[in-house]
Amino acid sequence: SAPRCRLNKHLIDVRVVKGEPAELSCTVSRHDVTGTWFKDGLKLTSMDGVCFEKEGLVHKLIINKVEDIHAGKYRFEGGDVKTEASIFVEDPPQVDKVLLKNLSSVPTVVKAGEKVKIKIPFEGRLPVRATWLKDRMELMDDSRIRVDKTETFTMLSISNSERKDCGDYKVRLKNDSGVLEINLKLVVIDKPQPPAGPIKIVESSANDITIQWQPPKDDGGKPVQNYVVERQQVGKSEWVTLGETPRSCTTFTTNKVEQDVSYYFRVRAVNAEGASDALESEEVKAASKATPGAPDPPEIVSTSRDTITISWKTPRKTGSSRIVGYIIQKRKKGTTTWLPVNNMPIADKKLKMTNLKKGLQYEFRVAAVNAAGVGDASEPSQPVFARDSTKSPGRVQDLKVSSSNSTSVTLTWKRPDTKDGSDVKGYEVEIRSSSNLNWTKCNALPIAVTTYTVKGLHPKERYFLRVRALNDSGPGEAAELEALMEAAAPAVPPRFLIDGTVKSYLLIKAGNPIRVNIPFEASPDPVVTWFKDGLPLPDQGSIDTTDDTTQLLIGAAEFTDTGTYTVELQNGLGKRETFSFQVQVTDIPQSPGPIQLQENVPNTVTVTWEPSASEKWENNLYYTVLKRESQKGVWHVVGDLIYTNKFTYTKLIPGRDYYFRVVAKNNLGSSGPSETAQPWRIQKPKAGSQLRPQKYKGVNQNQAPRFLVPLKPHVVTTGSECHMSCAVGGHPPPKVTWYKNSKDLSNDPSYFCTNDFGVCSLVILGVTKRDEGEYMAEATNDLGRAFSKAFLTIKGNN
Repeated sequence: SAPRCRLNKHLIDVRVVKGEPAELSCTVSRHDVTGTWFKDGLKLTSMDGVCFEKEGLVHKLIINKVEDIHAGKYRFEGGDVKTEASIFVEDPPQVDKVLLKNLSSVPTVVKAGEKVKIKIPFEGRLPVRATWLKDRMELMDDSRIRVDKTETFTMLSISNSERKDCGDYKVRLKNDSGVLEINLKLVVIDKPQPPAGPIKIVESSANDITIQWQPPKDDGGKPVQNYVVERQQVGKSEWVTLGETPRSCTTFTTNKVEQDVSYYFRVRAVNAEGASDALESEEVKAASKATPGAPDPPEIVSTSRDTITISWKTPRKTGSSRIVGYIIQKRKKGTTTWLPVNNMPIADKKLKMTNLKKGLQYEFRVAAVNAAGVGDASEPSQPVFARDSTKSPGRVQDLKVSSSNSTSVTLTWKRPDTKDGSDVKGYEVEIRSSSNLNWTKCNALPIAVTTYTVKGLHPKERYFLRVRALNDSGPGEAAELEALMEAAAPAVPPRFLIDGTVKSYLLIKAGNPIRVNIPFEASPDPVVTWFKDGLPLPDQGSIDTTDDTTQLLIGAAEFTDTGTYTVELQNGLGKRETFSFQVQVTDIPQSPGPIQLQENVPNTVTVTWEPSASEKWENNLYYTVLKRESQKGVWHVVGDLIYTNKFTYTKLIPGRDYYFRVVAKNNLGSSGPSETAQPWRIQKPKAGSQLRPQKYKGVNQNQAPRFLVPLKPHVVTTGSECHMSCAVGGHPPPKVTWYKNSKDLSNDPSYFCTNDFGVCSLVILGVTKRDEGEYMAEATNDLGRAFSKAFLTIKGNN
């Protein structure tokens, strides 16, 4: 006889998203087996979108595009073998792809004060829970903001938009089949905030006043175009517009002032939306008749044991009247008290001071006097000892330019000859341009080394430089050279040098530092500005910028540091360049909440659990469900990549104990488990009580349909699930059809119907008031029909 047919590969449960293809396949041991397919106990001969294939030993049931009608339990019978599995149709929330792309890539831009309405229609199995979040916090209704949620769309409405509404928003649509998250950006444009204060008085004289301020902390979402400066005389009500400055200039000098008159100044920032509120200064008084400026530090002419002779030059600013003389002061080095040398101004620019203490070191300063009074004092002279003069140091050797560019020059030299330079105490460097005869000292303190870099020079300009050695007698003979600056470096528009080391998405564990280096090039040097979510960078982030790199550093990342960071480069060429990257701060998830087990459908268990607290800040969190069949058995994964808080396990064997645990996971790892405390068991049916299709012999083999367990009335609260069940007998096995108020529910995706060997269930997920009515289960076969009716009542949440 031919060998018995064996089943080499069983059917396996399939979960498939509505609209996607699905396939069930099994493998038998004999080629001559044809096989028959059943759905929910009924033989399948033809069904829309379903086809059957046989490839050698493999039998397949293929559905090209799954719809709700295809959900159910399928069975394959062929020869001596039988295997079954279920197709579960998932219908997660979906949004039109074009709308989704526009929402994610194009910011919604409004002007401050305008209304905002963002409507997102969606589809998916009800109920769909819609949640709007900003900065990971759920948006709640208030006097300005309202979130509308219906079964077909969700809408955010803001009645009077403000700048604080700017930022990244997330819309989370969730049902039992999955989660859809939509990221969108809202930009609210407004006039700038006032310039940052206080207004500083940089210079105040009899003829002009110079003020300074800082750019506004918030430019209103549009670049500041210019600043408007106004002036009000104290005691008058009229404000006079003095002028404007470009956005890059935050200082303003006015000569429209009178001596001894007090004024207020105010500044407004202006962008395309208008002018900001004003930043006002304190009272500012124009100076009286100008006194002379400070002369250069006096020079040491000669020294002896009790006398020192100094000389000086006329100050560059003589004030508003002729200089009539000079006042000289002295102090011992290391002290802070200046003592007068002369009480009456002297007209000469040279003075020999006597009655000095031998061996002490002195410093001197000079102030010019005119009709307005005593002017500013000069900087101190070089310290000098009251002792017989030592020989001045010799001339430095081999003075030369070691390197230069368009704005700087580096000098090197050698010490004077040993016989002249043994007591050298340092060096001084002076410079003058070819168009200026006055020498300017480059260093405030003596230079200890034999090299110095002069910066801040002008391209293509010719300069003269000189270096002198210093000792206790003062400066020695100067060594001089001429230097021609190079042309300015070619202008380079700002651009980022992004390579493999710069990532556009960073996943950071909470508590770890965030350190991002962004290389760039630009000439002249650009202004580098950092933003987070379109607003100036918060205080917890520090920025360090060098010639070709800017770095963001946050010492310990917090969840609030998640967002979009943008670097902006802008130099004098007028071109603005930006680079943005995403930072996601996350952590190992927290454990899910308590687990509940329910037998919603006979011979299955539905596992539900409270969400992990990490769902509030973690976008990529999912769950894994495990089970074991004894208290000390091995845990096995039965469900993975679950984005909801529910899982149904179908392969239960009556009489066995089952334990379940749920773990939350993300890219960093797994949480601790949440476990069931008590085992779950489906009792074995007692002998003779099993609801099985019975076999009859002879004339009693066929029977008309009859209801062994009828439907019962149900009272259900809005939003909860409803499960209506009955048991049907008859041979051939009856076909069961469900009706609501006499309407056939077979093709209605809102209802989930099952038939497990005569135990028939109707499941309604998230009932609403419209589900109320009379339900009927009708059983039919060739010998007749039977029906059972029951009423479903819906109660409100109150």
